[in-house]
Amino acid sequence: MKNITKKQKILIAIIVLIIAIGTVIAVTVGFNFDLRFQNAKKVELYLEKEFEISDIKAITNETIPNEPVVIQKIEVYEDSVSILVKDIKEEQKENLINKINEKYGTDISAEETKIETVQNTRGRDFLKPYILPFTLATIIVLIYMAARYRKLGITKTILKTIIISVIAQATLFGLIAITRIPIGRLTIPMIIAVYLLTLVGITTKFEKELKNKNLKEKK
Repeated sequence: MKNITKKQKILIAIIVLIIAIGTVIAVTVGFNFDLRFQNAKKVELYLEKEFEISDIKAITNETIPNEPVVIQKIEVYEDSVSILVKDIKEEQKENLINKINEKYGTDISAEETKIETVQNTRGRDFLKPYILPFTLATIIVLIYMAARYRKLGITKTILKTIIISVIAQATLFGLIAITRIPIGRLTIPMIIAVYLLTLVGITTKFEKELKNKNLKEKK
């Protein structure tokens, strides 16, 4: 059995600790989802003219202070705005619309503007669209690994690839849970980046092992 160095032992201990703490936080507190995936309130306003998101954000911060907010341009001509906020009261909505009317010379009616409730997205629903393509990609990778490194042992190669990939993703989610990084649009790119880096590391290791095995066979 290959001897484990002191640095490797420290790295393993850190990974185990991250996964353990992350799991406890995920189970007890849950992940920190981006506002787009939480229970929230939404107000949509038709300005009928161009506007700057920064201006709307400044007005929103003034009328609904200390609340996370997501502001987006909507409609084809981007002359309408969607304001997503954790919570907004009727009085705050009226103040918001009055200030926007004052800023842009519009005549939006606060009474006719409704506050919509946006339901939260469950974690599995967020990941669901990516499960099938990710699974197919993994199957293709495993087939390649088994064929390319068959001299190292097909079962050994496949198991190592799966175990290391799972540990890498578990570590990533552990860090996300611990640091409270919001789960949102950047989560999938992070997962893919870690997945690709893991595969690069695995293939580099297997290539060295295969090279050494071929050299021994030539001797």
